[in-house]
This record gives sequence, structure tokens and C-alpha cells, in this order.
Amino acid sequence: MIFKPQAIIFDLDGVITDTAHLHFLAWRQVADEIGIEIDEAFNASLKGISRGESLQRILQYGGKAGAFSPEACAQLAERKNRLYVHSLRQLTVNSVLPGIRELLMTLREQQIPVGLASVSLNAPAILHALDLSSYFDFCADAALITRSKPDPEIFLAACAGLGVDPRQCIGIEDAQAGIEAINACGMLSVGIGTRLNEAGLQLPATEFLTWPCLSAFWQHDK
Repeated sequence: MIFKPQAIIFDLDGVITDTAHLHFLAWRQVADEIGIEIDEAFNASLKGISRGESLQRILQYGGKAGAFSPEACAQLAERKNRLYVHSLRQLTVNSVLPGIRELLMTLREQQIPVGLASVSLNAPAILHALDLSSYFDFCADAALITRSKPDPEIFLAACAGLGVDPRQCIGIEDAQAGIEAINACGMLSVGIGTRLNEAGLQLPATEFLTWPCLSAFWQHDK
């Protein structure tokens, strides 16, 4: 008898679509306005963490930690979000990463619930732009949590929304903080990309993320 996971939980950025560069452009503009220069190498360190924490890392990187009041920080974070949301207009159905739409269709055929665990409050708008909303049974975003990855709260929220046991699910991430969050709540972890320590299964790109691959991984570890 072949057992299936109770659900598959996806991260958004870097797994469903690649908006990392759009985040970078928005943060770079905000940083430049306050006299801090950042590059894409530094931006990689912001993957998987919240907007507020990203801003604090930028301020520390630029030697300006504590230089702005909480109100000013909130305004900077909101400005970054407005720039980012404006850039989302570039997204189309062709912006879905390779293999993801096919995988979601197969999971629907297999009757396996699908969840999203993203700290982005823009997640519903992004899924709508990609024409993927109908494939997700529950979306957990920053509005449901108080602690960002690597804390497992976002993945636990997704599992709770789906009514499933985290220990009977697979989580898919492209950031180290996300892999740590998945592992912390007892899920099996799949990492997309390189240098993802402690991922139960590591794949070089989303095109290798197929149901036969996930099923074999599940059977092997369960």
C-alpha cells in the first residue's frame, strides 16, 4: 500500500515564482534614499525573513542601526512595500517557475491538500497574478504569525489551516531559514537550490520537483 503525505506546504518566493529580484530593486531604492548601498549578494541574506527584520538588517549593514524611530522604520518598510507591489504588475502566468504548475495539477489529481507558507502579505495577489489561486487550499501569511522563519510558526499555521499533522506533511523551501522552520515542526523538508543545510531532500531547481520525486522521498523516509 502506498501512503501519501497529508499535505504539501510550499514557500512562495523562489519556489512558486521568483520575486527575489523585485524585492532587491525595492530595497535597493529605499536603502539608497537613506544613504546605504546594498547589492544582490547582501539581498540574499534577506531571503525568508520579514519586511521589518529585513529593514533592521539593512540599517545594521549600513551602520545606521537605531538611527530611525519605530515610526520612521514603519514608513520605510511601507515605502519598500509600495515599490514592490507596483513591480508585481510585471508578473504573468508565464512567471511560474518550471514544473510548478504541472506539480500542482498532479497534487490536485492525487487529492493531496496544498498549502502556502509565506511571510509576504502580498501572497494572495501574487497567486492571483500567476493564475494559481485555485490550487491552494489554505494560505498562511504574515498576518497569522508573530515570529518569522526560522521559527516554525508560519508552517504550523499552514498545517492548522489545512487541519493536518505537520509530522505527516512535506514542506518545500529555497531559503535556509525556511528549511530550519520546516524541520522544527517535524515536517519532511525539500530544499530548492544549493547550500541548504539539513534539507531532507535537496533539488537543484524546481523542474526536478515532481510528484514521483516527492512520493519516493516520502516512502523512503516514512
